Amino acid sequence: MTQFALAAGSIYGLIGVLLGAFGAHALSSRLSADMQAIWHTAVQYQFYHAFALLAVGVLARQGLAGASLATATICFALGTLIFSGSLYVLALSGVRWLGAITPFGGALLIVAWIALLLAVVRS
Repeated sequence: MTQFALAAGSIYGLIGVLLGAFGAHALSSRLSADMQAIWHTAVQYQFYHAFALLAVGVLARQGLAGASLATATICFALGTLIFSGSLYVLALSGVRWLGAITPFGGALLIVAWIALLLAVVRS
């Protein structure tokens, strides 16, 4: 799980830079202000949780382990994919019902933070 957390965090960070630059340069004249704000939110949350995954990986390398840390890793990875991914698709497509998927990703991110807290408190 350590390797996965570090790899996922690194990949999300890399993709975050690419999508942030893409949004700022290639999409700035193509998206409405509302859709640009949605794109920015997706990039922002992707970065926050890329760093969270890296932190989980470092904590695991330092000896913190257990089911809570594994839960945090999985929920951070899936939550980021669903939360930011649905917002990217919404911004590009304008299909508003995709916004209904975003809270599922947000809920997974909340669970991830709770699981991380439990892992730290229990250590």
